[in-house]
Amino acid sequence: MALTDQSTRIRSGEELDASLIDPYLKAHIPGLTGTPQISQFPGGASNLTYLLEYPDQEFVLRRPPFGHKAKSAHDMGREFRILNQLRDGFPYCPKAYVHCTDESVIGAEFYVMERVKGIILRSDLPPELGLDAAKTEALCKSFIDRFVELHRVDYNACGLGDLGKPEGYVARQIKGWSERYEKALTPDAPHWEKVKAWLNDKMPADHPTSSIVHNDYRFDNVILDPNNPMQIIGVLDWELTTLGDPLMDLGNTLAYWIQADDPAPVQLMRRQPSHAPGMLTRREFVDYYAERSGIQIDNFDFYYTYGLFRLAGIVQQIYYRFFHGQTQDKRFAQFIHMNKLLEQMSLQVIAKSSL
Repeated sequence: MALTDQSTRIRSGEELDASLIDPYLKAHIPGLTGTPQISQFPGGASNLTYLLEYPDQEFVLRRPPFGHKAKSAHDMGREFRILNQLRDGFPYCPKAYVHCTDESVIGAEFYVMERVKGIILRSDLPPELGLDAAKTEALCKSFIDRFVELHRVDYNACGLGDLGKPEGYVARQIKGWSERYEKALTPDAPHWEKVKAWLNDKMPADHPTSSIVHNDYRFDNVILDPNNPMQIIGVLDWELTTLGDPLMDLGNTLAYWIQADDPAPVQLMRRQPSHAPGMLTRREFVDYYAERSGIQIDNFDFYYTYGLFRLAGIVQQIYYRFFHGQTQDKRFAQFIHMNKLLEQMSLQVIAKSSL
């Protein structure tokens, strides 16, 4: 079980009081006994995630970052609702038990869900898994199969028809990310003018069938069965989920997909083992997705370039905070270089594009 995702000591200033959480949970979840041991999962740059270990049951608690009051950006109720209702059509969602709106309990809204115990892949495949190229390819295809399965969910049947506005989704994303990027500009940042003009010029109509859009589907957001690592048993991080164009979601995912033959500077951005022998290339990923989904994808260059631009927008928003002294985290100093690299990658795609 050493490969299962582990919690660690709670970061200073982010502690939770078990004496306040315990009675609240016992009032809302039948059968709980004992007192919870609380630890923290170290990953994530947004909502905070804790492990609550009771003698007979384990839970995961999610809450907004300390000091953050913009509810729309960290909407606990929305994420709780997605888990509860989407689970009917997509069984990889962890079961959500309780959503607490009483901020006197821990100082913020929070929700509690089941702990799905398993393996989460980070930058490299653990050698202990013993995955050769053939098994790695099968795992990669399983990862894409779950993605296709998500995009096929009947969201109306799950009661999630009001989760987003699919009409005009493509145009709204290009406009929205262009505006967010402009607001986060720093003097040392690239302007992305050629890329933005190309995206506006080549913008396709919305795909005729809208879908659930996860907006952050990566290997480090899926959980593998510890007894059968080829099997995905959970999908995490539904904070950004909405309704929209499934091919835009594909572009988001491929923006993170660094393949083995990408140049060394690009490899430095890799956060998942997408380079491992057996993993599909981006082109193969798209072809397999198209085959499994039945969607013909003739203009993938657009969706991939959009994904790179969106990722640059996210990176630049974080770097803006560092540039203006709103955070002292030294890791963010490098984000300006990542932004510039993403622009170079986008321009290379555009130069080779047949669109």
